[in-house]
Amino acid sequence: MEDLPVLMDLYEHGRRIMRDSGNLRQWTGGYPSAELVTDDIRKGNSYLCVEEGGRAVGTFAFIPGADPTYARIYGGQWIDDVRPYATIHRLAGREDVRGVSAACIDWCYAQVPNLRADTHRDNRILQHILQKHGFRYCGIIYLMNGDERLAYQKL
Repeated sequence: MEDLPVLMDLYEHGRRIMRDSGNLRQWTGGYPSAELVTDDIRKGNSYLCVEEGGRAVGTFAFIPGADPTYARIYGGQWIDDVRPYATIHRLAGREDVRGVSAACIDWCYAQVPNLRADTHRDNRILQHILQKHGFRYCGIIYLMNGDERLAYQKL
């Protein structure tokens, strides 16, 4: 919990990266909120990426088990809809550090070699990163609030 301000700062870095790349509609309205990140921490799903020197450079939520928003997929299908999976959510890193996403994805895949992730249609950066690291586009899912997301899976 003592790292909450660090996590929130990293999410602000993530928002700036999105805005600078033309993604103006994702992570708006204070998302992710301190309340949501606190919930991630309490559930043991929040991770902090730290350089060898101790500087925090990235964060993400890694959530094992079925994600209710992934129960229905449209315009495609999951590669594997049988075996247990984990989901990567809320991935963010500092603007001045390269390789954070790769390190996060590699760590997650080592834990559970069946990963899912989703992103906003405007988030071209994350779409590229996911595909570069072996994720395949599977279709469209809808969040609980009805927002559309592009869904990916890596086996």
